[in-house]
This record gives sequence, C-alpha cells and structure tokens, in this order.
Amino acid sequence: MIGSGSEHEARAEEVGRLLAERGCKVVTGGLGEVMAAASRGAKEAGGTTIGILPGASRAEANEWVDHAVATGLGHMRNFAVAASGDAVIAIGGGWGTLSEIAFAKILGRPVVILEPGLDVDGVERVSTPTEAVDLVLASLEHPA
Repeated sequence: MIGSGSEHEARAEEVGRLLAERGCKVVTGGLGEVMAAASRGAKEAGGTTIGILPGASRAEANEWVDHAVATGLGHMRNFAVAASGDAVIAIGGGWGTLSEIAFAKILGRPVVILEPGLDVDGVERVSTPTEAVDLVLASLEHPA
C-alpha cells in the first residue's frame, strides 16, 4: 500500500481493512496520511501491519504499525517498500509514490492505481477500494 495525501485517507483505510479481512499483511512506508490510514484500517480488522521507515528510528512509525523497519535510507527506502509486498496498491501520492510504482513494476509486482491517482502508462486503474483489492489478489492467484 503506497501513496500520500490526507484527502485520500478514507479510501486508504478501507483498502487496509479489506486487505486484512482477506488475510493479507499490510506493508506501508510507516508514516502518516495514506500510510497511517491503511495501517489503521488493517489493525481495526485484526490484521498485521509492517512499516518500512525512511529514518533510523522505529519510533517514527505511526501508531498502527506492528513491525517497524528503520532503514536510515531516506527516499531510497522506497525500493524496500515496493520489494516487501507481493503487490502494490497506489493511492494518491507524488514523486515518492511514482518511484515505488516504478520499482514494483521493475520487480514484476502487480500494481494498481486507485482513482484519482497518478497518471502512469501500463498500470491498471480502478475506481473503488474493493476493485483494487480484488484485482491485486486475483493477479497473485493467476499471474500474467
């Protein structure tokens, strides 16, 4: 689960909840906004959350992260975020999210953008959290 923007928090929280309800662990960048909302949704559904942090302190993680990984890598941690999940759902975002999408595609991870989102060629787009979760989970069951 990647992205940013406080205006996207409700959808991110629902994605986190849906993923947890389907038995998934939720990996995020561990900080605020979309990352915190996805973690909150997953925790409220009884799920497990992992935060891959840019700084050197696990204390930087939002309160809903179960397992914090302090990388000390700054923006370079975006590769670790993309590599740590089986698939990526992008909500909102900017340059950091764009880099995570690129890394996920390079690594062969399924990627879906939940509208409204970044305009990236070659990435599937959906309009609801349910569609996002269904699409990434189906892509894992039946890889292209």
